[in-house]
Order: sequence, then structure tokens, then C-alpha cells
Amino acid sequence: MTQIEQGAGDTLNRQVRVDLGERAYAIEIGPGLIETGGPLVRAAMLSARAVVLTDEAVAALHLERFEASLAAAGIAADTIVLPPGEATKSFSQLGAVLDRMLERGLERKTTVIALGGGVIGDLAGFVAAIALRGVPFIQVPTTLLAQVDSSVGGKTAINVAAGKNLVGAFYQPRLVIADTAALDTLPRRELLAGYAEVVKYGALGDRDFFEWLELNGKALLDGDGAARAHAVARCCEMKADIVTRDERESGVRALLNLGHTFGHALESRIGYGPELLHGEAVGMGMAMAFDLSVRLGHCTGQDAERFRRHLGDVGMRVSPLEVPGVDWDADDLVRRMAKDKKVEDGKLTFILARSLGDAFITQDVPEKDLRAVVETALAA
Repeated sequence: MTQIEQGAGDTLNRQVRVDLGERAYAIEIGPGLIETGGPLVRAAMLSARAVVLTDEAVAALHLERFEASLAAAGIAADTIVLPPGEATKSFSQLGAVLDRMLERGLERKTTVIALGGGVIGDLAGFVAAIALRGVPFIQVPTTLLAQVDSSVGGKTAINVAAGKNLVGAFYQPRLVIADTAALDTLPRRELLAGYAEVVKYGALGDRDFFEWLELNGKALLDGDGAARAHAVARCCEMKADIVTRDERESGVRALLNLGHTFGHALESRIGYGPELLHGEAVGMGMAMAFDLSVRLGHCTGQDAERFRRHLGDVGMRVSPLEVPGVDWDADDLVRRMAKDKKVEDGKLTFILARSLGDAFITQDVPEKDLRAVVETALAA
């Protein structure tokens, strides 16, 4: 089980525990943790040596304060700054990072720290999983998407030509530090992309949370600290609960992929470029998953429309047609879905919905219905 704990005397601080026995860890949530979290980091380390992986954009905003916090806690840290963007999750960058770390004398008790969004977290986690057959790993997510989803649960990966996140490992961090004040530095578009993953949790398993987002989502996006703290903690609590029941996605954890089969195909079509952010693709994919649920008779049209309306109300792009300059093709998207890592015995696994807050896993999706939903989405 997991539990959200409120920091004493501070309504903006939370802690969520991920109960995985000997690999259990805490998710610390609150403003200002990048500059004050050095002692938390040191307490989770096996030695006082660390390698910080970040990207150029995050480094300009947060690296100096974070390095000062580590130094004050007695941590000797080397930093590797990488290019920003999805292209960094590649074999070439993976090899380059490993070479640089080993050249600098990486040891088995040296901790790899990811300071950044989902790209840095996924790459750094995979590096930690395979370097010297595994070194300690800490996540310091700086985007909304990473704080509520990708930094928690131990999924690490890189992208390859065949698709997104197809090469990776399950490797849990020793600590996650989510500084909600870092969200103030995000462009609106990045916040909205992360918000897709926030809405996902309400849609897949907590109707009350979805209804809370209908009332408070705009405040969260506009900078309300209490709303952000609550949303990040609730999403982490839900993910932690699922991960403790199904760490390696043999069952219920697949629910977290709501919208992702569609979304990954959209991203792949574009080539993981800046025209479509991951969270944007997931938002569009969830809308298509609700449409497929309606077509197959699982869900009411009212719930599907309510979900789509909320995305639009907060300013998210809901349709692939809202991405300029892309020549979408339904046949191509369906073929790309067939390469998804969730294919079993040639059958795609889909996450569909019976209602808002009640998602389920199925492989019973006729291709004609899938194709019809994709064609409708591209013709709307």
C-alpha cells in the first residue's frame, strides 16, 4: 500500500512511499527542493560520489542551485550536460554517456542523478541499470509529466528506429525529488503536455480526481501551488499503488498506458520531433481510446465527450489535425501500432474505458473498428 504524508507545518509538501520491500523509496514533493534537497539525496546514496545527468535547457535554469545543494551536503558531483529533446534518448547518446562516466572513474556505489524531464530520466535510469551491471539512481524531475509519471516506477528506456521506448530496463530509483516550484519555469505548452498524464490518472482509475481536475485544472496550470502539490501527490500515489502490485507490467500496470498505443504511433509518424510533444500525443491518444471504447460499446458517448471537452477547456490539442504540416495516414498509423511493445502473440493490447475512472485492459479489438476510429480522427 502507499500513503500520502503531509509535511509538518507545510501544506505544500508531501511524501509518497513506493513499497517494494528492500527497494522501497520515497517520492518527496514540494517547492524549493532543488536547492534544499541535498541532505535527502545524501541520505539515499551509498557513497558521497555522484554523476548528474541533465540537458542544456534544464542546466541553465536549475543546475547551479542543485550543484550548490549537493556540495553543501558533502556530495562530490560530476555533471554531464546533454542536448535537449527526444533525440537524446538514443543509442549514440547512451554510449557517449557511458564512455564519459567510465572515463571519470565510475564506481559501483556512485549514484547517477537525473535532473530534468522524462527524456533525461529515462536515459539516466537506463544508464544506471547497465553501467557496471547497476549503480544507484535518483530522479529529480523538473517537468510536470516527469513528476507525475515517468520518474516513478522504474521504467527506463531509449528510442530506436522501430519505435519509442523499445530498448530499456525496469530499474527503480532510490529516491524521487519533485520540486513543484520548478514547474514555474516551464513554457505553457510543456505544462499542458504534462497535464495529459495528470488527467490520465483520473480517467483510468479515479473519477473523483477527474472531477477535481475539472474544477481545479486551470488553477493548477496557472500556478496554484496547493493545486499542483495535490495533483502531483495524487498521481504519484496512484502510480505507486499500481507499481507495488505489478512492478514489471505483467498485469494491472498496463492501465498506465491509457492513450499510449495511439500516442506512440502519432509520435513515430512525426519522428519524435518538436511538432508533437509526448504528452500532447498521449492526450490525443486518450481521446481516441475513449472513441474506440464508445464504438465497441464499452463506454457512453457522454463520458467520451466530457473527457475530450476537458482537454479542450484547459487549452490542450485534442486532434492530430491540430498539428500543422503533417501528412497523416490511417494505414500507416495502424501499422505503427502493430510494432508497439505491448503486442502479444500478434495482438495489440489496448487500454479502454467503461467510464471516466474505470479503465480496463483488452486485446479484443477488431482491426476494422481500430481503423475506423483512426480514420475518423484524421477526418474530423
